[in-house]
Amino acid sequence: MTEATRANPTGLTTGDLSEAFAFATDWLGVHVDQVNALNVYPVPDGDTGTNMHLTMQSVRRQLEEERPSSMGDLAHALSYGSLLGARGNSGVILSQILKGFAEAVREHPELGATELRAALRGATKVAYGAVMKPVEGTILTVCRALAEHAEEDPAERPLELLRGAIRAGHVALERTPEQLPLLKQAGVVDAGGLGLLRVFEGVVAKYDGEDLPPPPKVDRRAQQDFEEEAFGFCTEFLLSDVEAPTKEIQELVAPFGDSLLVVGAEGFVKGHIHTEEPERLLATVARYGRMVRSKVEDMSEQHSEILATVDAAEAEPPKVAMVVVSDGYGVTKAFRGLGARVVGGGQTNNPSVQDIADAIRSVGAPTVIVMPNNANIVMAAERAQELLPERDVRVLKTRTLGQGLAAAFAFDEDGDPNAVLEEMGEALEDAVTIEVTTASRDATIDDVDVSEGQYIALVDGKLAASGDDPQALVRDLVASHAADAEVATLFYAPDVPAEEAQALADALDAAHQELEVEVHPGAPDLYPYLLLLE
Repeated sequence: MTEATRANPTGLTTGDLSEAFAFATDWLGVHVDQVNALNVYPVPDGDTGTNMHLTMQSVRRQLEEERPSSMGDLAHALSYGSLLGARGNSGVILSQILKGFAEAVREHPELGATELRAALRGATKVAYGAVMKPVEGTILTVCRALAEHAEEDPAERPLELLRGAIRAGHVALERTPEQLPLLKQAGVVDAGGLGLLRVFEGVVAKYDGEDLPPPPKVDRRAQQDFEEEAFGFCTEFLLSDVEAPTKEIQELVAPFGDSLLVVGAEGFVKGHIHTEEPERLLATVARYGRMVRSKVEDMSEQHSEILATVDAAEAEPPKVAMVVVSDGYGVTKAFRGLGARVVGGGQTNNPSVQDIADAIRSVGAPTVIVMPNNANIVMAAERAQELLPERDVRVLKTRTLGQGLAAAFAFDEDGDPNAVLEEMGEALEDAVTIEVTTASRDATIDDVDVSEGQYIALVDGKLAASGDDPQALVRDLVASHAADAEVATLFYAPDVPAEEAQALADALDAAHQELEVEVHPGAPDLYPYLLLLE
């Protein structure tokens, strides 16, 4: 972006806007902890900033992949990238704001003041339309303030107009405690509203040639003011190949809980809900399409973790931190329970180099061990390592989620980095990962014949067998590889009935008396079963 472009252009071009939204992702990233510290609505789980940043990271990834050459291309990257990457209540609403913004600009050669007014107006309309019961004092209110100011502001240049809208947004943000009693009780403004303003501030900052600021110091977290209690499960899903109307799925999901958002585009449907029945909900929606991704978070546990983080912030940072790439909510929960900072991604959903680098920057330990947990992600992890020469980053080349879990069990945040890395490496060498998925095409690989749609089983990432019965594949491969194992940990996907998974675990337990068999929901969505032998 040239100095002339930054000055005060009459129109914003596709290329410059692409750079600006990518930079806005980093700008929001600097402020993630500040936004997280404010979050109390709809529950004090403290991840609003994280979820919005993950959503913007997906936008940035889409921009990097598509390299838009027209405003229509840019609109697709903003809308499609944010929908696929939307996380949490705030992330889904942000995706709809970007969708409305994108729909309004896609037909124009560049973005002038008139087009920006229409874009902010469209963003507000689509965001409000996506929420079944809109609540004022939230990100919606701040978005509407941006649009309403833009309608009245006579500015003829888009950056001038956007700066004024952002100022109006901050005024609206300061009023949110008067609109939402929960915010007033906690003495904070709305976290999602601040996150939205940080995104647009980042866009302007790129044009102004600003460097990223240092992260603001967080002295207090609003979550401290709320007692631990039962908040239910924050449940999310992403379906592809959906033919049913989005509204039909929305109505189906509505009785399961509250804080409901179900949105769709281009055959994809993204859902978010707070519920007490996450497994039944995911099994219900799975019949409407292919489950690309799902996530279940115990919000009570999240709140407890936030409170623990407050105490930990005052303690000495650990010697070693662990950053892992993970897919499947059960597997991800296990990694987090072992102390890992998680980057979402896996097979068919590889995180970018920047995503991994962002996670490394977010931990305070002087040494960071990164586990890609997928052969296709090893190079991205190594590239992230190269981007951060000032940090002691070690890449442990785990090629499966099972290897990563086995290594994570040996992690010690207070140990000597070299010794910890060696012990983790030894642990992964002794692990066996068995994965069951379906074939995407006919093939013969390593003397195994496979038909499209047939179940296939992989052992440590290599094709080992095919068949029509996924449970039989697991049983046969455990029989072949369990000789020296003591523990078998079985994860099953959302579309696998719990009773079927338990029946498989019982069969393994009966056949292998020496094995301690554990069974958990939350395998990666493309894998009915994932099993780790240790």
